[in-house]
Amino acid sequence: MGKIIAIANQKGGVGKTTTSVNLAASLGVLEKKVLLIDADPQANASSGLGIDVESVEIGTYQILEHSHTPKEAIIKCSAINVDVIPSHIDLVAIEIELVDKENREYMLKLALESIKDDYDYIIIDCAPSLGLLTLNALTAADSVIIPIQCEYFALEGLGKLLNTIKSIQKIHNPDLDIEGLLLTMFDSRLRLSNQVVEEVQKHFNDMVFDTIIQRNVKLSEAPSFGESIINYDATSKGATNYLHLAQEVIKKNSK
Repeated sequence: MGKIIAIANQKGGVGKTTTSVNLAASLGVLEKKVLLIDADPQANASSGLGIDVESVEIGTYQILEHSHTPKEAIIKCSAINVDVIPSHIDLVAIEIELVDKENREYMLKLALESIKDDYDYIIIDCAPSLGLLTLNALTAADSVIIPIQCEYFALEGLGKLLNTIKSIQKIHNPDLDIEGLLLTMFDSRLRLSNQVVEEVQKHFNDMVFDTIIQRNVKLSEAPSFGESIINYDATSKGATNYLHLAQEVIKKNSK
């Protein structure tokens, strides 16, 4: 049975999409069957894997409103062993459309029942908000990875996100687990980066992944070529970091 992992943080620019795309690609290279669901209207995870977002006719929007099945929405991409359910700007409207629906928080969970067993891992790239889209992702997920950038204000908003997770555990999804906090955009030359790492590890010790994602030019370049870091430059620091993260996730879930 597949494990569903949401990548969430309501702050933008913390490396959510970079992590979703490259963790999925790394798990694929390690011979796991992966589905990446783009649940962000900006659709960066879709375009980051070479999908022409403008031509998407069936995607996350359609599976949330249950007009199509996830199987109909799945697209093959350039990453080995990775399928994608793409997003489109029309996903912006879903929050308004779902608001009056009964069980509106469970739409994604219900949709994924039919394909959960087809994959080892299902990764959901969440929107940078705590709205209904993210709520659907966290209700459907078994666990959540929270990327935290190694910069000033890194921990700002984290308390709010952890409270949201607690209330989802209480009301919608008692089995939701925190897979781990992932430190991103680390620059070893900066004292601030090192301070943030120390602070996060001190506060959250066991919850923090051993892998730290370092700042890496190749990581920023890869999406513009529609490729994961593994396809774009497998020898780069970014590729090594995400492969280590994938190994950590696999090890944690094989216990």
